[in-house]
Amino acid sequence: MKIAFFDTHRFERPIIEAAGASHRHEAVFFEHRLTEQTVASAAGFPAICSFVNDRLNAAVLRQLHRNGTRLIALRSAGFNHVDLAVAQELGLSVARVPAYSPYSVAEHAVTLILALNRKICRASARIHELNFSLDGLVGFDLHGKTVGVVGTGRIGAVMARIMAGFGCEVLAFDLAPDAEVAGIKGVKYVSLDEIFQRSDILSLHVPLTPQTRHLIDDRSLSLMKPGVMLINTSRGALIDAKALIRALKTGHVGAAGLDVYEEEEGVFFHDLSEQILADDVLARLLTFPNVLITAHQAFLTREALHNIAETTWDNVTAFEKGEKLENEVVLKLAP
Repeated sequence: MKIAFFDTHRFERPIIEAAGASHRHEAVFFEHRLTEQTVASAAGFPAICSFVNDRLNAAVLRQLHRNGTRLIALRSAGFNHVDLAVAQELGLSVARVPAYSPYSVAEHAVTLILALNRKICRASARIHELNFSLDGLVGFDLHGKTVGVVGTGRIGAVMARIMAGFGCEVLAFDLAPDAEVAGIKGVKYVSLDEIFQRSDILSLHVPLTPQTRHLIDDRSLSLMKPGVMLINTSRGALIDAKALIRALKTGHVGAAGLDVYEEEEGVFFHDLSEQILADDVLARLLTFPNVLITAHQAFLTREALHNIAETTWDNVTAFEKGEKLENEVVLKLAP
């Protein structure tokens, strides 16, 4: 089966091709994102594969259906970019990669914490200018600090274990607390407000839903300790970026490590070095020396890319054979 892969990048294509060959499938790669303007590229493909910044709204889904597509394979865990109600109405199957490497994302979150705390980017830049002064590079011991982990699914659970290993007190929150996580020495489930009030470092690991959109806003920020460090490797819209800027300007937020951004579509994954950045909010965030932004790369390890490719092709193979889609995303309708 030929599959159209949208929004693809050089770093992933060889891995996708190698995995596809073992499944006897063929990948056709498109660099552009799947949108209303590019959906014609998918004509004739029984299945397409999309990434996080593709736009599978009602118009795109209806055109895909008209053009013969029956499977949408997501090479991501998140599916908030797909209008599931319309997909189900049209009979389009949607399958995702629910777990590729929780270690990749959790370890990246820890990387952001360590880099911000010990001023690694600033220190490295100084050294290259032959400035060996230590002024302004003072950090703090992670040992003994209180770390809030919001969301204890696969990634959040790994994050809780890592931070407990540093000797931190870990406060966890999840709508469905995990008994295994609760059993980790140093980890305790508490209310969301208590996490906001007590955490020295707060790390977000929840999906984007109507309930979690702008989970971090003026109110929640006002509850946090002065100087709190905020980490987001989940979804950009969990944070109201303008509220974050206000808190950074007053010094209430001491540092922020962001691998995702609410308006990253059309910016992240692209080389814009010869262009003017049109996003004023992102441009303002980039001016803060205590803000570290990476371009949605937390997932970017060899292990994760391999697992994403294998699971994607497994989903395609199951669909082709008419087997049950273990990773199908189904919209739960209210009774």
